[in-house]
Amino acid sequence: MNTDESPRIGEVLPSEAWSMLGQNSGAVLIDVRTRAEWGFVGVPDLTGMQNPFLTVEWAQLPDMSVNPNFIDMVMQQLNGEMPATLLFLCRSGVRSLSAARVMATHLAANGHKVDCVNVTHGFEGDMNEARHRGVVNGWKAAGLPWRQS
Repeated sequence: MNTDESPRIGEVLPSEAWSMLGQNSGAVLIDVRTRAEWGFVGVPDLTGMQNPFLTVEWAQLPDMSVNPNFIDMVMQQLNGEMPATLLFLCRSGVRSLSAARVMATHLAANGHKVDCVNVTHGFEGDMNEARHRGVVNGWKAAGLPWRQS
């Protein structure tokens, strides 16, 4: 018997996340990386899609401490709308998984049925043998649209 009361978090590859966004204009992509990452590394480009794209830091520089206002900031950016699906994205899929878990728990505790889904491998993915990201897996390596801000 499973006594874990935590909501389940789905996981999809970046290409599957892109398909989900294309098939469901109400699905929301939340990039939980830092402002520096958005500015210097780039962000997904959802131009032409009707999907909301949110940027809310999960962890904040300089010490990468968890943003104590994360849930409130997401809820504020949702403007009272409660989508059926929230997709969470970070650099490699680690921070976004934590953010998805916290958000799913919060939403479930408040009676909201929302699928919280982690985008595995994130925006940049794993490092290659030369210790470079963006070429092995992840949003960029999958050839999905992105832009420099």
